[in-house]
Amino acid sequence: MSIILVVVIRSIISFFSLLILTRIMGKQQVAELTFFDYVVGITIGSIASTLSVQVNQNTIATLAGMGVWTILPIMLAYLSLHNIWIRKVVEGEGTVLIENGNIIEKNLGKVRITIDDLLSQMRTQGVFDITDVEFAIIESNGRLSLQKKSQKRPVTPSDLNLSTMYEGLPTNLIEDGILLVDAIESLKLSKAWLYHQLDKVNIQDIKLISLAQLDTKGVLYVDLDGDSPYYIISSLN
Repeated sequence: MSIILVVVIRSIISFFSLLILTRIMGKQQVAELTFFDYVVGITIGSIASTLSVQVNQNTIATLAGMGVWTILPIMLAYLSLHNIWIRKVVEGEGTVLIENGNIIEKNLGKVRITIDDLLSQMRTQGVFDITDVEFAIIESNGRLSLQKKSQKRPVTPSDLNLSTMYEGLPTNLIEDGILLVDAIESLKLSKAWLYHQLDKVNIQDIKLISLAQLDTKGVLYVDLDGDSPYYIISSLN
């Protein structure tokens, strides 16, 4: 068998094995990954690449190695849910870097972050003055969490004792020119109702619509494909 064909077959096996194993490991936002999660992912990917191109390696043995590197993190994740000590060892814990506007230099040294890095992460969250910060904590995933001092936070309706209306999630009714029938039926609406709303702005063909979205206030947002303007349609009128 040609070496190229062997590599192609092993690559296909490696690709789908990696796909299955990552699905087994579950979903997690990249921003929420700990350094340990990152290293595990890199290792599994490295084993998969070895399976793909190292034709002298035993396929079954390499797949077994990928399986072990998949199962162990799952086991640790399960144990972490039920044991605080294991969770701290595996995931780590947050470290306070700023308290009441004061930088805690010894903690910066522990997590190996420079003051410039700290200020940079603060600026990405719209904070330019350290004296505005009550607490700054570097989380186990490397992200910086900030709590501003109470007098520096934006005023909210609850601060003014104002009541607000419920705002739920909008529902997509059309995506890329395709009518989402299940979504319309879940709202107890009909196709005729939707076409009537679109007719208000002279839209006759739903294939021209990139996105149509209905919010909980009865306002229909319609964005046409290309550079055409979007429309805001009140379905209550």
